Parts: sequence; C-alpha cells; structure tokens
Amino acid sequence: MSFWDILYTLLLKPLQLLFEIIYMMANRVIGNPGLSIIVLSLVMNFLVLPLYRRADAMQEEERDMEMKLRKGVAHIKKTFSGDERMMMLQTYYRQNHYKPTYVLRGAVSLFLEIPFFIAAYQFLSGLQLLHGVSFGPVSDLGKPDGLLSVAGVSINVLPIIMTAINLVSCVIFTKGSSLKSKIQLYAMAAFFLVFLYASPSGLVFYWTLNNTFSLVKTIFYKLKNPGKILSILFSAAGAFLLVYGLFFYSRPSLKRIALFVGCGVLFQLPLLYTLLKKKLRFNLKFTQETANKKAFFAGGLFLSVLVGVVIPSAVIKASPQEFIDINYFYHPLWFIASSFCFAVGTFVIWLGVFYWLAKPSSRVLFDRAVWILSGVAIVDYMFFGKDLGNLSANLKYDNGLDFTWKAQLLNAAVLVVVALVFYLVFRRWKKQVFPILLVGSVALGCMSALNMVSINTSVGEFQAQGGADNAETARFSLSKKGKNVVVLMLDRAMGQYVPYIFNEKPELKEQFSGFTYYSNVISFGGYTNFGSPALWGGYEYTPVEMNRRDGESLVEKHNEALKVLPVLFDQNGYDVTVCDPTYANYQWIPDLSIYDDYPDIQKYITKGRFTDAATKERHIQSNIRNFFCYGLLKSAPLCFQEVLYDGGSYNQGNSGVLYSQQKREGRFISTGISSLFMDCYNVLLNLPGMTDITDEGVNTFLFMTNDITHEPILLQEPDYEPAQYVDNSEYEKAYADRFTADGRTLQIETDWQLVHYHANMAAMLQLGKWFDYMRENGVYDNTRIILVSDHGKDLNQDNSFKLADGTDKALYYPLLMVKDFDSKGFVTSEEFMTNGDVPTLAAEEIIENPVNPFTGKKIDSSEKTAHDQYIINSDEWNTDINNGKTFLPSGWYSVHDDIWNQDNWKKVTDKAVLPPECEQKTEK
Repeated sequence: MSFWDILYTLLLKPLQLLFEIIYMMANRVIGNPGLSIIVLSLVMNFLVLPLYRRADAMQEEERDMEMKLRKGVAHIKKTFSGDERMMMLQTYYRQNHYKPTYVLRGAVSLFLEIPFFIAAYQFLSGLQLLHGVSFGPVSDLGKPDGLLSVAGVSINVLPIIMTAINLVSCVIFTKGSSLKSKIQLYAMAAFFLVFLYASPSGLVFYWTLNNTFSLVKTIFYKLKNPGKILSILFSAAGAFLLVYGLFFYSRPSLKRIALFVGCGVLFQLPLLYTLLKKKLRFNLKFTQETANKKAFFAGGLFLSVLVGVVIPSAVIKASPQEFIDINYFYHPLWFIASSFCFAVGTFVIWLGVFYWLAKPSSRVLFDRAVWILSGVAIVDYMFFGKDLGNLSANLKYDNGLDFTWKAQLLNAAVLVVVALVFYLVFRRWKKQVFPILLVGSVALGCMSALNMVSINTSVGEFQAQGGADNAETARFSLSKKGKNVVVLMLDRAMGQYVPYIFNEKPELKEQFSGFTYYSNVISFGGYTNFGSPALWGGYEYTPVEMNRRDGESLVEKHNEALKVLPVLFDQNGYDVTVCDPTYANYQWIPDLSIYDDYPDIQKYITKGRFTDAATKERHIQSNIRNFFCYGLLKSAPLCFQEVLYDGGSYNQGNSGVLYSQQKREGRFISTGISSLFMDCYNVLLNLPGMTDITDEGVNTFLFMTNDITHEPILLQEPDYEPAQYVDNSEYEKAYADRFTADGRTLQIETDWQLVHYHANMAAMLQLGKWFDYMRENGVYDNTRIILVSDHGKDLNQDNSFKLADGTDKALYYPLLMVKDFDSKGFVTSEEFMTNGDVPTLAAEEIIENPVNPFTGKKIDSSEKTAHDQYIINSDEWNTDINNGKTFLPSGWYSVHDDIWNQDNWKKVTDKAVLPPECEQKTEK
C-alpha cells in the first residue's frame, strides 16, 4: 500500500462503503435502481444532517463575528500600517475573543462536502447496475442524459437543473452575507456544473436530489416551527410506508414487511414527541456532564483493532495460503493492513468528525455509545455466530448464513443485558473506562500480532519453497504409439450425480465411450486429508493404516502417498507429469518440492494459471473491502448479520458484474462469477492447449487434481457455462423431470444442491471435449483414464442414502470412472470399489508386480475383501490442526460389499484413534 492508498482508505473508502451498503439494501427491497438513488440521497442527507447543521451554525457564527468586527478591522487597516497594524489587529481580535484561524469555520461545510462528493462520485460513476437502466425520461442512468438535442448537438439537462436548484439555494442562504461568502458558493455551483456535465445521469440525479434537499433545508431554517413541520412530514411518510408495505409492495417477505412496518412506526416518533414533549419531563443528568474525549477515542481504537485486525487476522491465520495466488502474489498481511485502515477511518476519523461537531451534551452520549458498542461487539464475536461451516477465500460460507429466530432472540436478550451492564459500569466507574478500553486495545493488538506472525511464517515458508517458481504453464505429453495413463482427481466430485448427468446429456455416453462407471464406491473419509491418501497410494494409506503407523507424522505419510504412483511410473520408464498434488507437504498451495528427488518428474501448479491479471486484481480489491465488512458482520448482532452478509457479496454494488464472486437469488437466478470456480474451470477449458501429442513411442503418466467441483456456482443452462447473469427459470420448468434416473430421484430443493450438480456437469462437459480432442489426435484408445474424487458431499438429496444416525452416505460416495485401453461403450458396474483401488487400476497389466517404492509392499486390492472397510467420521479437515502422528480421535463406520444395503453399514465407535476391531500393536 502506498501513502495515497492509505490516505484514500482512511478518508474516502468508509464513505464509499456507506454509500454502497445503503444503495444496495434499498435496491434489494425496492428492486429499482433509479428509485434506490432517491432513497440513498434521503438516507445520506438525514444521516449527515447533524453534521451540516453544526457546520452551518459555525459558519453562521463566523459570519456574525465577521460582520461585528468588520468596521473595527476596516478602521485599523485604514489607520495603521506594517507591524503596528498587525499588533493592533491581534489586540482587537483578542479583546473580542476571536482568532484569525476561526475563518476556517466558514469553510467547514465545504470541507465536509468534498469527501462526500468524491465518495459519491467514485461509487455512482462506476456502478454497473445503472448501465442500461432507464428512469423516467432518462434512457440510461449509466450515461449522460442528453435529453435535449439542438442542431444535432445533445444537451444534458440534469446538470442544468442541478445548478439552477443550487443557485436558488445560494440566493436564499447568502442573503445578507458578505461578497466573499457569495462568491464561494456561486463558484462551487459553477464548478459542479462543469465537472458533472458529462457524468453519468445517475450520479447527476443523485447530486440534484442533494441540492433539492439542501434547498428545502434552507427554506426550513427560515420557517417559524421547522421541527413541527418536519415531524408532520415524517409522520405522513411513515403512513405511506405502512400502507405501501402492507398492501401494495410487490416483493413481499416476512422480513421486508417487518422493515416497512418498523420504518412506518419509527417515522411517527418525531410527531409523537412534538405533541407530548410539554407533558414529558426528562431528567437528563448526563447533559451536565463533561465529555470524556479520551474514552471516546480509546473506544474507537478498540473497535478498529477488533473489527479491522483481530477478526481478519483470525480468518487468514486459519489457512494463510488459501489467500495466496502464486500467479499474482499479494501478501495476505496487506488485507489486514487495509482492513485496519478501513476501521480507523470509520471508527476514529469519521466517527471522530461527528464527535467534534457535536454539542458538548451530545458528546457525552457518544462516549457512552462507543463504550457500549465495544462491549456488544466483543461479546458478539466471541460467543455468537459460531460453527457456520467452511469459509472460502472469497469470504463466503459454503452453506450460506442463516440464524433461527430462537438464536436471534437469545442473542438480542444477551446483548440487552450486556448493554445494561456496560451502561451501569460507565455510570459507576466512568474514570476507569479509558484505561479499560486502552488495555483491551493492547490485548487485542497482541492477539493480532501473534496471528500475523503465524501468517507471515506460513507465507514465508511458501516463498522459501520457491512458490513463485511454480507459476510456469503446465505442459504434458500423450503418445500416439506408447501407453498413456491419466489419473484425474476432481475434488469433491459426486459419484451420486453421474446417472443424472448422463440422463440429461446422453451425448456424453459417446464422448465417454470406453468408460465404466462404478456405482458402488466408498471413500475412507468425508474430507481431502482423509480420503485422498488412499486414492494416491492405495490401501496402505487408509486412515486406519496411517493411524497404525503412529511413529511418523501425518504429513510424511501424506507426502509418501502422493509420491507412490509418480515414482512407480517414473521407475518403470514413463514420462511422468504431476499437476496440483493436493495438500502436498500439508500446504494449501501444494509444495512441489516433495518431488525434488526425482528430476525426471515434471510438476506444475495449474490452478489459476489461466485467469488474467485484471481479474485477479479485482478479486484482491474485493477481498480488501470485504475483510472489513466481514469484521463488521462478526461483531454485529445476529439479526443484522444476514443483511450485512447479503448472500456473500457483502452489499457490493458491482459484485454481480465483476469476476470475483457470485450472488444467487433463489435456485435459478444469479449475478456474477466466482473467481475461485473460474481458476479451476479455465484449467479444464485449456486441457487441449496443455496437451502435446507426440509420435514417439514413449509411455506417459499424468497425475492431476482439479477443484472445479469443490467451488460450485450456478451456470447458464443448457450449456452449463459461466455467465455474468444467469436465469434458468424457463429451462428448469421445461426439464424438471431430468433428476429422475434408474428409478431414483435426486432432490434439488436448494441452490446449494443445484450448484453442485452444475459444477459436476460442467466438469463432465469439458472433459468430454478433451476426450474428443484426444480422439481427433489418435491418443484416446491407447490411453487409460481414471476419473476419481477424494470424497462426496452430504447434501441430503436422496433419503435412501441416510444412515441410522442421519448421516448422508453421499459424503463418502466418490466419483470413480475408468476407461481402459481400447475399451468401447459406456457401462455401469455395481462391483464394490473404493477410491483406494486407483493405484491398482492405474498399474494393472502394464507394470509387472507393482510394489510401493517406499514400503516394498505389493500394490493390489486384496485388502478390500479381506475385511470390512473403515471410514473415519471426522470434520477436522484443517491440516493446521489435524497434523500429528495420527488423526485426532473421531467416530468410525464399517461397511462391506454393497453400500446401498443399510445392513452393511455399522457405526463402530464415536471417538477413537482406531476402530476397536483394528486396535492392535502398531508398526514400529
């Protein structure tokens, strides 16, 4: 971050974020970008009204003082000169309690207007939602209005209207003011006319509304009872909201109706207060108290450290390398630095501006509010909103964010108690508030420092391993005359989906000719660290066998499994290529150095390699913004978290048109494209380009992982391709029956279920195209291809898959499809298989008596039928935690023969390192 980046983040980005959140919330309720601009203008103007009222009052004080001193100053300037004049003026000012620097008071409104204008300009001028949207006579809010055309020349009318309103306001406001004040305001009006003349009409419309509000505000100042009139207008607006929300709103939902009703009731409070204020007597003792400036700014610092540093650093620390792109390196610590600047700008600078401009009695309220907010925020973060599932590198929860009414009510009750306790503490021990907040800030800072040291260490390890050297574009060969073996692991691909995918796209059977689909398959765990080692290394690397070898670390055994097949084929004369070996060295970005002892093995990282730099930069900028928003979310009451989360877009205005993340509306409609999905999709799209066809009689082996099925998004049907805007409503109506195949029906009741189906379909379609390319180049028949996954996903899409304890067997049902040399047709096999059969299938009949290069044991599948197979039932997938010599104690299932037969499944223990049947002396 440069100095200017820091300054911009401190001063302008908080305002821009405020504009964005208000606008997106309004547009989500109203559904009209033009009307949402009106709501944005009203909300922003009422929010900053106290600021401008105080600024106007200061300006009025300065103007009155100037008028009072004008004659005396003129006399001194006329009578004296040089140093004598200067001394006389200083004396005169001192006698009247005036300082020359007070002249800046007259410019406070201007100083406030500039950052708000810049923030509004940056937000609305770049808001893609306005492009192509008409509003009234304006055909496109994303372009200049061009409402008049004279002699073929378009004239923008909105800037002229804006300036006219501005001039009327200036005439009223500057009546009786000095020429200097008038020139200042008229010059500003002329500046905005010139500057905004060619701007998008949406931006000009917003500023026109602001000028209208300013004019109305100026007129109100001239009225006898402005407060009473305003309260009546508020009441009328509230009545309108009530009627509209209850009877005419076209997009009703319980939460939105409650919003309309709540706003309608709140808008009655000003009138109620006006009518009853004479009968009510408030004993506001705090109005006589002195504000505690130190406590206020200590509270701002506490919130800044919590929201901007502690929460983001905790997220990144959980998996630092997940936030690194080797093809476009950006240190994760900069996300924390940016978030902290965001937070300081919000809680210290801009909240401090409100504090500085507030009346002394109001500052006491600010002191208490910040103290109570600090307590509420820390309680919310520490005790609520836990166990929400996996959080992606886009700061999006896999299973979404949703809280029951019971949880929200409990949270609200606890926070009311917390607020009351903090209020009483403030009343009783007011002087202790500042040291408590200061100590709390230091404590949070120390926690953050430990997190950041851990993050920096992890990133440093990645860089030390030559991470930047892994960005070379992958190339691998397929031979026309030799034997080719391809093992492709699709992370979290669903074996359950294959019949439905091929039912919907029967042309895939021709593209996948020669493949056998295995429909009776298990994985040895529901996550990659449990399910993939056996896939790579065979039955010596099931969770049971890895736990038996309790004298070695898990990472050593995992690395060994990853090397079994590449080293075996390398030793047997094959040209070996490895791409993206999952969790190599237990690193999120695979550590390719585990193959350094085998110079003939080519190794690459392909994930993200085919995504352009501009897209990656947008993804980084999105995360810079969203880390602060995530901090706000985690420190907010549960009833506000879903609104702040906004489907994972965090109310980002351009999330739907930027290549960063996807926001879904129901099951069939979405905006935006997930960069995480595209990082993987683009690899499959470019498989033909990475493939070199050779006429040499060499044998080749390709060992590859792709995460397309692990980063699912909604795709445009029927081609299942990514699109900025997806609407599958019509296709889903026409082909709703496609989810029934072989007498079973796949339940698609949520968008989370549907996006997984889409990602699996997209993978198959792209692989089909690669297989066509292989056919065209004469390398399909002489290639053995194994498509496999490390595990499935528990999406509860088939009730017959439920075990007795409610577990969805689909979690342990991986994809397994095998095409042998010269095989034809597409067939389904019900033979009992596991993904631990992959090494046997890969080496079968082409490597004589294959043995594990590291243990010397024969590679075969005899263990599969020798006893029941044991599946580890653990959710601890994080290798930063589950990285000892054995997997952490967990539950275990046993299964044999037919996974569809419920009687073949048994839960053997709830928590153990090994199933009871396997507890025997471990290997030394």
